[in-house]
Amino acid sequence: MHEEREWAGGIIVAKAWMDSEFKEALLTTGREALREMGVHQGKVGKLVVVENTDKVHNLVVCTLCSCYPYDILGDTPWWYKHESYRTKIVQNPRACAQEMFQLEIPAGKQVRVYDSTSDVRYFVLPQRPAGTEGMSEEELAKLVTADSLIGAGYALEPDQLNEVERTGAAPEMPRVRPD
Repeated sequence: MHEEREWAGGIIVAKAWMDSEFKEALLTTGREALREMGVHQGKVGKLVVVENTDKVHNLVVCTLCSCYPYDILGDTPWWYKHESYRTKIVQNPRACAQEMFQLEIPAGKQVRVYDSTSDVRYFVLPQRPAGTEGMSEEELAKLVTADSLIGAGYALEPDQLNEVERTGAAPEMPRVRPD
């Protein structure tokens, strides 16, 4: 029996941060690892999970339309479908990330862009934030944002989450509307 969840991204990432065997399975077998976890996957074709590290930052786009694993990650952000994002992220990903998301990717970090298709969908396993040792999977899941699953942001730091919970503000950064 598969448990259908509206948005499983945070749950998936938190489990990967806590369980190295699951993380390895997620990075190597994608859909199969999620099936074993009981995550409803809908009509996603092949699923590839890429990991952000100290050396590599990954971004996901669909240059043709808006292919996105919404059955797993939830609603597609408005900007993901916008032609400006779809063009700029491929042409100059570092500049696009800075302009649209105020995301500073360090100069020494390699940037990779993955182009989703109707047959292959991608999502990013964000880096686990510092200071999260001792947090439960449920607490860790709250640190994961839709942006971090596409590479357009980082997972929240614990103090950022506390501020979000205190103020009720959305965890995603405001977006600069592209021309």
